[in-house]
Amino acid sequence: MALTKTFVKSKSVYKVTFTVPAEAAVETKKVALVGEFNGWNPEEAIALKKQKDGSFKASLELGAGEYQFRYILDDAKWENDWEADKYVPAGVDATAENSVVVL
Repeated sequence: MALTKTFVKSKSVYKVTFTVPAEAAVETKKVALVGEFNGWNPEEAIALKKQKDGSFKASLELGAGEYQFRYILDDAKWENDWEADKYVPAGVDATAENSVVVL
């Protein structure tokens, strides 16, 4: 799992590409992205598109700041990004953590 960040000068936002690599999504049919940017609402999750190499990708434009997020694989398995900028306690479950992207 990986994050790619590019500053879009004309809009003063960052284009963030969220990637779940093929090896992390073996036999996975769909991957969704939820986080602070969509109210953690699985109903409003951002679908990642499956790529030819088996990975899943989606891009968002976000303003500067820190955003917690996680991936949902096949509507059931919640996963963190392996290369997140940092991790914070999820709050609901003391053992769980959320990924954070810092822009």
